[in-house]
Amino acid sequence: MKKTDFGLIGLGVMGKSISLNIADNGFSISVYNRTEDGEAHVVKTFIEKNNTYHNIQGFTSLSEFVASIERPRKIMLMVKAGDAVGSVIEKLLPHLDKNDIIIDGGNSLYSDTIRRSKCLAYKNIYFVGCGISGGEEGARKGPSIMPGGSAKAYAHIAPILEKIAAKDKNNQACCTHIGPNGSGHFVKMIHNGIEYAEMQLLAEIYALLIVNHSNEDIAQILSDWHTRHEASYLLEITIAILRKKEDDTYIIDHILDKALSKGTGSWSSKAALELGIPATMISSAVFARYISTFKDQRVRFSKSIKKKNSLKRVNYKSLEYAYGFARIINHQQGFELIQHASKHYNWALNLSEIARIWTNGCIIRSKLMEDSIVILKGNSSYFDNKTVFERLHNSESDVTKILRHGMSNRVALDTFSSAYNYWVGATTGNSSANMIQALRDYFGAHRYQRNDKDSSEFFHTNWQ
Repeated sequence: MKKTDFGLIGLGVMGKSISLNIADNGFSISVYNRTEDGEAHVVKTFIEKNNTYHNIQGFTSLSEFVASIERPRKIMLMVKAGDAVGSVIEKLLPHLDKNDIIIDGGNSLYSDTIRRSKCLAYKNIYFVGCGISGGEEGARKGPSIMPGGSAKAYAHIAPILEKIAAKDKNNQACCTHIGPNGSGHFVKMIHNGIEYAEMQLLAEIYALLIVNHSNEDIAQILSDWHTRHEASYLLEITIAILRKKEDDTYIIDHILDKALSKGTGSWSSKAALELGIPATMISSAVFARYISTFKDQRVRFSKSIKKKNSLKRVNYKSLEYAYGFARIINHQQGFELIQHASKHYNWALNLSEIARIWTNGCIIRSKLMEDSIVILKGNSSYFDNKTVFERLHNSESDVTKILRHGMSNRVALDTFSSAYNYWVGATTGNSSANMIQALRDYFGAHRYQRNDKDSSEFFHTNWQ
């Protein structure tokens, strides 16, 4: 048979959707899935279910699968991040030839991707760490795609990836060559970190409003916001969730309040700590999820707390402005983390272009992301944009109103608080860090710099 254009390993939900997307766009594709642990039927079932596609070939033999693909082979792995990726690569290698390309389309840790890129380069195999966002629907109809790796490898896979990707307002693919080695997976990781904080903000808004509003009332308030600056995919689906019923009752009222996670949020926080960047909102969102998992303990302690809910409703306009404020801070922190990683790893990433490919197909697509293309063109910070800075400054009083309302109603506002504290800290000329330095010098003789001396000099005081 004629050799195919592309290969894909891993027919889970995302793998199936990507395969059909590729086939729908006129490319021929070979698919393979592991046969152990009761999965021998997966390929057969997939082919039978999609028997109208004559450009999809299914294989249960790895050697036959690899041999069916045109050289240089372009093989995407859609398997669980971690050891599974390494295991598949190890099994693939004996069947590959020089200049073949392995594309890891999962949510792998970027440091693993850097390591694998180096190891495979010694074997003359290209390795592309490719972040893919959009969930099942995005994978099927057009995701945002973030490939990182060799520019030569990208030139071979670009015609396919850019064809299957979502399109922005100018009909350009929401896919671009992010940069070398682990940059694609790093950018996808931060995408997910921003997503964590965006979701937590919406959860906190829900917590504030559900005190004295119905689900439909909240949906209507958010629908109004969706017509203005805060329009986003996550806001849109929050509205849909609030309105969804089952047997005349709202589904949201029956969902257990324990938030799970797959790790990319905590990875973002770890990267921020390692790079020395204050991604406080992502970290707050991660810890809020962790707190939620202690359900039994929370219920037990809550019985000893007498909660008084205020009859006074939150100011909708202040809440909207506070939400917009916090979202800008979240994006500022996320892109600042990307920028510093770019410098640290010498990736030369284009922040404006990353914002562009996040305007469609991905989970954090929004009106703010569309605006960010211009904001980040030539700027490394949202604060450098005069209009954005003034908007943040003008919204400060609204944020404090919302925080006070939350405290008076015993509603935890983790990410709103983090956003406000970051803003105040980042715009305060003289901080309290001089006390930190004095304490460090007192108990550890760590020394300090003086504001009345050359900043390159360090001093120690005998405090006793």
